[in-house]
Amino acid sequence: MYKLLLVEDDPGIAEAIREHAAQWELEVCLTEDFRHVMEQFAQVQPHLVLLDIALPFYSGYYWCQEIRKVSNAPVIFISSAADNMNIVLAMNLGADDFIAKPFDMSVLMAKVQALLRRTYDFYTAAPMLEHRGAQLSTADGTLCYAGQKIDLTKNEHRILLCLMQQKGRVVSRERLMERLWETDQYVDDNTLTVNVNRLRKKLNAAGLEGFITTQAGVGYAVR
Repeated sequence: MYKLLLVEDDPGIAEAIREHAAQWELEVCLTEDFRHVMEQFAQVQPHLVLLDIALPFYSGYYWCQEIRKVSNAPVIFISSAADNMNIVLAMNLGADDFIAKPFDMSVLMAKVQALLRRTYDFYTAAPMLEHRGAQLSTADGTLCYAGQKIDLTKNEHRILLCLMQQKGRVVSRERLMERLWETDQYVDDNTLTVNVNRLRKKLNAAGLEGFITTQAGVGYAVR
């Protein structure tokens, strides 16, 4: 059974999510001590985190940053503050998705299930991929190059995996967005740009300048 950590200070919403998740055989642990979220994270070791932005003591942005220091577990923000600025900031801090309140429980669970499936089931049989001396591990979400290990977020890993599987060919933005979110729901196009830019910075810092190229108006390619 997958375990979810729900960091939500509205008890009505929290309980509704827990009850609905149980129907999908998902165990949801509710946060009660909003000062010590990371202690609970370490104890629960969740497969996925649902995180509100406006919380007592520290914001969801703070906790997302703290989680990313120790784990690549998927993080989904759930918040009524769903303007572009907040969505882009959430993705920049390492979130995997952003769902605006109020939301339909079935949509929330579908996104949770898709993210769990991509994270924990999708890559089990995939081989190691290599290009320009860079080796992408499909098991632990890391990239190795010139003796250094580059940690990637789940979304960065999915983007690079998709591009390296099609190396030399342009992969459309639409295809990448389908690969990342596996949903027919609208996803802000900015979120893909944010993830690609963040991935490029990591590649450049490791000495892999120009590893991902852009074809304007179409998509991206690994050259």
